[in-house]
Amino acid sequence: MTVFDIRLHPGAVRFLRELDADTKDRIKLALRNLENDPFRDRPKADIKKLEGTKGRENLYRLRIGDYRAVYAVEGNTVWVAEIFLRGKGYRGI
Repeated sequence: MTVFDIRLHPGAVRFLRELDADTKDRIKLALRNLENDPFRDRPKADIKKLEGTKGRENLYRLRIGDYRAVYAVEGNTVWVAEIFLRGKGYRGI
């Protein structure tokens, strides 16, 4: 079984730093669930492949309560591009 490495964009790290400890821990746990399978929707991992991402590689969305994480998968690495509050939308993705 392939284990994926999770990497965060500096902007995603900055966003996490601003959150309270409980929310930060919940998001980190959800991101760790991507290590085993970042593609398949399942309990504790509400994953959706994003459509219309302006010719970029395949992007995915992970729903974590009111938060969303947008990521791409390259080889065995999951690159988390952005984490945001649901109301902010998918700016320019």
